[in-house]
Amino acid sequence: MTAATAVLPRTSPRSAAFGSAIGTTIEWYDFYLYATATALVFKPLFFPNISSTAGTLAAFATYAAGFGARPIGAIVSGHLGDRVGRKSVLVAALLVMGLATTAIGVLPTFAQVGVLAPALLVVLRLLQGLAVGAEWGGAALLSIEHAPPGRRGLFGSFTQLGSPAGMLLATGVYYAVRSLAGDDAFLSWAWRLPFLLSIVLVVIGLVVRLRLEDAPEFQAVKQRNEVARLPVVEVLRTQPKNVLLTTGLRLSQIGLFVLLTTYSLTYLQGTFGKQSQVGLVAVMVSSALGLITTPLWAHLSDRYGRRPFYLFGAVAGVVALVLFFLAAHSGSAVLVVLAIVLGVNVAHDTMYGPQAAWFGELFETRVRYSGASLGYQVGAVLSGGFAPLIAAALLVVGGPWLIVVYFGVLAVLTFASAFYAKETAR
Repeated sequence: MTAATAVLPRTSPRSAAFGSAIGTTIEWYDFYLYATATALVFKPLFFPNISSTAGTLAAFATYAAGFGARPIGAIVSGHLGDRVGRKSVLVAALLVMGLATTAIGVLPTFAQVGVLAPALLVVLRLLQGLAVGAEWGGAALLSIEHAPPGRRGLFGSFTQLGSPAGMLLATGVYYAVRSLAGDDAFLSWAWRLPFLLSIVLVVIGLVVRLRLEDAPEFQAVKQRNEVARLPVVEVLRTQPKNVLLTTGLRLSQIGLFVLLTTYSLTYLQGTFGKQSQVGLVAVMVSSALGLITTPLWAHLSDRYGRRPFYLFGAVAGVVALVLFFLAAHSGSAVLVVLAIVLGVNVAHDTMYGPQAAWFGELFETRVRYSGASLGYQVGAVLSGGFAPLIAAALLVVGGPWLIVVYFGVLAVLTFASAFYAKETAR
């Protein structure tokens, strides 16, 4: 060990993984709160004077706006994260997300201020998108750059745990508030409570994150004055293939997730009735199981490679979506839960678990934040952001099987990307 590296601050692999998981859980709690509210309450509160179908489309359009802002957040955070450090960007992202989410909790509705209400909603959703665009790359790199050799998949999955944990927390809080308050009170005022809770969670997250340090691997790059002057430009110039492939790797994964955890809530209200909570229950069950299946698939990818699990997940996702629509029309709540669990915990998590490690390993340290974040967030916009909106439109045009065809195209693109991407596990 040299004198230069001996004085570098050290954060243990477990502390880095824990800090990434806690912060990312809070970020996704905030982001998924919006997704749940989009499916359940935003249409009557912010788009009341249009038809039911148009209101649903308008609500999902504001949901998509958050995804649209994510690549901008990725570009800005990638530049700062590759030049200044991962930790500083993560702290800023958590603050922006927490303040935007809390503000939604005090937002006036259409009945109070007219069209200003949905306009403000879109602005706050854009801020959420910027924060999430900054969050994932830094959290993932903080985990994998501190990870022991040969265990980047497992340690990187702690960042991925933020998604099921955040979804479980968001849907759980919504379920509890809705059940305790009743439908009328929930629609009147209680829907705000989960958003206001965000400020408490953000304080907890900041306490944890402020204690972390960047990995010696990145700090050594800074000490050698090897940081990229324009990281985003450099990664697009030197590694455009990997940016394109990581974008493709996201398409099926995020598309399947939002269809089964966000769009499904609206679709199931049409088949089981507006008072049914089968969708929320199914999402909560799959989110809870995701706390186990996400690191499991990631750990297995350390042993057997990232590619095989991704190839399987891309194909299995199409099967899972078909089973979901069959279950939705069966009248059986049990079959709906099983279909969503299969889709999320098997098809989706086999891709999502190894994702942080694979994306990070495809780029060199000095441009890693920019490269991994850009592919991750652009893929999120192209698929996840528009999937509920496209699904709602396709349902009107041709029914649920047209949605399956649309998703099948995404699955083919992800399968091809996984086939051509470099295997990095061994």
